[in-house]
Amino acid sequence: MNDSIREIAQGVREGRLDPVELAYVAVCRALETANLGAVVHLDADRARQAAEKVAREREGALAGVPLLVKEIIPVAGMPYRCGSRVFADRVATADAEIVWRARAAGAVIIGLSHTHEFAYGCTGTSNAEGPCRNPRDPARITGGSSSGSAAAVAAGVVPLALGTDTAGSVRIPAALCGVVGAKPARHTLPLDGIFPLSPSLDHAGVLTRSVADARYAIEVLGGGGSGPPEPPAPPRLGVLTNPEPLDLAAEVAAAYDAALGRLTDAGAELVEVRLPEWSRFVTASLDLQRPEAAAVHAATFPAQAFNYQPDVRERLEAAADVPGWRYVLAHDLAATLTAETGHVLSTVDAVVLPTVPISAPALLAAEAQVAGGWQSVRDLLLRNNRMANVTGHPAWSLPLPARGLPVGLQLVAADDRRMFAVAEWVERVAGQREGEQ
Repeated sequence: MNDSIREIAQGVREGRLDPVELAYVAVCRALETANLGAVVHLDADRARQAAEKVAREREGALAGVPLLVKEIIPVAGMPYRCGSRVFADRVATADAEIVWRARAAGAVIIGLSHTHEFAYGCTGTSNAEGPCRNPRDPARITGGSSSGSAAAVAAGVVPLALGTDTAGSVRIPAALCGVVGAKPARHTLPLDGIFPLSPSLDHAGVLTRSVADARYAIEVLGGGGSGPPEPPAPPRLGVLTNPEPLDLAAEVAAAYDAALGRLTDAGAELVEVRLPEWSRFVTASLDLQRPEAAAVHAATFPAQAFNYQPDVRERLEAAADVPGWRYVLAHDLAATLTAETGHVLSTVDAVVLPTVPISAPALLAAEAQVAGGWQSVRDLLLRNNRMANVTGHPAWSLPLPARGLPVGLQLVAADDRRMFAVAEWVERVAGQREGEQ
């Protein structure tokens, strides 16, 4: 089914669609694509019961919409393992606030989606259940940490999945899997009850098939509308002159340049802008994230270090060594960067840049090639994404037409209201393949 989530819910409310059948189809699709590892817990019985309740009531803005929830977000009665052996037997006793809102709106939760362990990784390869695989090529990564949410939407399991984003964890897998990944502005979606990675940087987000679906889900789960969209299309878009985010693999550079051409041809005003030095964002991000992650895991690490995935264990060991003075200074630096970035964003409707400078590498690849040479996969995946978590501005990844593997275009805007309007226009123009109208 290619209906939007708004259309699905409307069809259920009007009695034209059967929520039980919708849930059944989603469960079957999850089983068909089990080799991807995108769904780590499938609960067909609870899904059927929830769908039967929706069928009786026919209410809710998300009535009957099949939903997957990233496994660091607790769903009452389902495993709450966060992808780790540390909590191998734990079951959630209550819903996170965002899950409660989804249920109240009539969404039907079919299960839990794969996360990089404790959301502390960007490849989607480290989890007690094994790696998550890219639907476009199962020998390649999905990106992470909201790996299963992106893969499941891309594979047609569900039209909507919940994720979290601390340094790009919604946008990275969205770009590599070819779906929309939306991280709204800080505090738009509730974090209450979600297992934290870094409270100063954490955001909740959604993964969908379209911008319209992402906007609708955010408005429903955020508890209110955004008001009239602004600005009118075509927008004024900032094109970065910072060198770091434009050090790209050839296939990404080609897709990005083609997108800028389509935007210009459609009437967008493209202006060069420069954000603060990239190294300052990296410093602020790491010096906030590492101490906060170490504090989150203080009760279990290092006592259970042997139960952590090797890469996550290494990160937590390094995190414990960050001195307190750097953490304090990082808060001041983040405030300065937020103000400086906000000034740039006030001059345009959004800034555009590639979401990730590479397409999906092989599962075990440690390095990938960009114009500047061979570099760490992890550094490349995170490079263009840390900034918006430091500042809290909304940042979305939209799929671009590309030869071969998916490529994402990232938009960063001053606020959600502006993002909604710009993203819809950009999707309509830049998302077209050659010959489409």
